Amino acid sequence: MTATFVSSRERRQVRALFVSDLHLGAWGSRPRQFLEFLRQTDASTIYLVGDILDIWHCGKPLWTPTHDAIMDELRGRVRSGTRVVYLPGNHDAVLRKRLGRTFQGMELVDEITHVACDGRRFLVLHGDQCDMRVLRFHIMTRIGSRADAWLRRLDDWARRHLLRAVSQRPERNVVELLIAGVNVLMQLGNHFEDRLVAQARDGGHDGVICGHFHKPALHRNHDIIYANCGDWIDNQTALVETEDGRLELLELRPVCAPQTEVRQPAEVQA
Repeated sequence: MTATFVSSRERRQVRALFVSDLHLGAWGSRPRQFLEFLRQTDASTIYLVGDILDIWHCGKPLWTPTHDAIMDELRGRVRSGTRVVYLPGNHDAVLRKRLGRTFQGMELVDEITHVACDGRRFLVLHGDQCDMRVLRFHIMTRIGSRADAWLRRLDDWARRHLLRAVSQRPERNVVELLIAGVNVLMQLGNHFEDRLVAQARDGGHDGVICGHFHKPALHRNHDIIYANCGDWIDNQTALVETEDGRLELLELRPVCAPQTEVRQPAEVQA
């Protein structure tokens, strides 16, 4: 899988924007980086592909003016004529009780078909619907939220007290690698990708776009397109449909990152 590296200050115009797993309110979320990315991205349609709000987050939510600014930006897009579709996930599943209605002006649906400008049809959903049954229980979401928050608080404490004297900090320390390892173990034997592709194929779609697994992807290994938006905790990625109908996976990089590190966009054609 390849990605297009983008700067938070790089202005872009796309036909559709797909983002998932912001986990706003949870420890480890990156609201500032996402707000910068959102403000520099103009889209005719924005799909919020689940776990935007971390309503299952245990303890006191981590909410700042930056979080409010994100919600204000989305409401402003709705008022300006942008279509914003919210597809709840397992961490904001309470919004599924309002399916068919609106949430702060945004459409609430469990799944939807996105039609690209070239006529290709993509099934869009969060993806937890295709988890193994045991992973779909709310108790698993609660346990996962509590463990993730504890580990990320430990990571933050370690960075501030143990690593502050280190000038060159590793991109991923032991705690972050532990979180990634747990996520990999949870996915072993799940075959979620196969189930999502099968659901899309059974519905006559040309591909599926999801989130949930915090594993950005864009490929055609199953004869139809599989795309995962990734997340805004560990990966800071989003999926877009360009004005000419191409799918691209974008990865945000800091403004100070070398501009020579730009690769060819991840692209899948029919």
